[in-house]
Amino acid sequence: MKKKILVTGGAGFLGSHLCERLLAEGNEVICLDNYFTGQKQNVVHLLKHPYFELVRHDVTMPFFVEVDQIYNLACPASPIHYQYNPIKTIKTSVMGAINMLGLAKRTRATILQASTSEVYGDPEEHPQTESYWGHVNPIGIRACYDEGKRCAEALMVNYHRQNGVDIKIQRIFNTYGPRMHPNDGRVVSNFIVQALNGKDITIYGDGSQTRSFCYVDDLIEAMIRMMNSPRHLTGPVNTGNPNEFTIQQLASLVIELTDSASKIVYEPLPSDDPLQRQPDITLAIKELGWKPVVELREGLTKTIEYFKSIDTKNL
Repeated sequence: MKKKILVTGGAGFLGSHLCERLLAEGNEVICLDNYFTGQKQNVVHLLKHPYFELVRHDVTMPFFVEVDQIYNLACPASPIHYQYNPIKTIKTSVMGAINMLGLAKRTRATILQASTSEVYGDPEEHPQTESYWGHVNPIGIRACYDEGKRCAEALMVNYHRQNGVDIKIQRIFNTYGPRMHPNDGRVVSNFIVQALNGKDITIYGDGSQTRSFCYVDDLIEAMIRMMNSPRHLTGPVNTGNPNEFTIQQLASLVIELTDSASKIVYEPLPSDDPLQRQPDITLAIKELGWKPVVELREGLTKTIEYFKSIDTKNL
């Protein structure tokens, strides 16, 4: 049965892949974006689809539409973007959640909140389980994002408890793939752009800090399974790739796959940058029957091909 689905932040990296997948499954999709970090080019190939609608709108303002499902992805998600206008970042997470929850309450839609591993801060528990409350600096430079997302989760559960809204909270760990913003400051896009342009690859710290990298197709699969899971599964549910790599290993692999002559250089570690980030996905495996299947080498190869197709010379 065709569903009418709203995707906020739909012209962003994750949002555009989600819109594409939802249309392929026969749904009607309304893509909402204010283009702060989303890009129209990410969804321009969908504009001719008869069941795709693109709306320029900011989620901090109310939006009225009749829908069955809402995926709330709107928020700048990389430090370079969310720290550019931290007040706007908090507003997007908090007021955006309030507006979308109000819409979900009125239309009786199921709403999925794209939360983040950043709610765990610089974790003292490793790997991170959903029961861990986190270790976040509420007045640090990353707090606009971390605390905004934590507040959005609190809003979700209270709309559920008080008003019976059908909610889903998905905590997303590092995700990469085609359509990443080339200058979003994230480690995968940074390394690929530097390698393709023959520039030094910059590692912050000594490169021993670890991350887990989930390919975008795997993440979108988890998102759709989460949205369509039984009503009792409200979350939060971690989704990401539990295979852990050091930043040094990632840099070396990017150099190998791009056949680049780039050298690795080291810079000081930024404030509040977590040293470890790895999801415990036991709950996702049990409740969603989901785990990532794309290996890092395969996913990076596809991502590098995308970056080769766009102009990264002037970044």
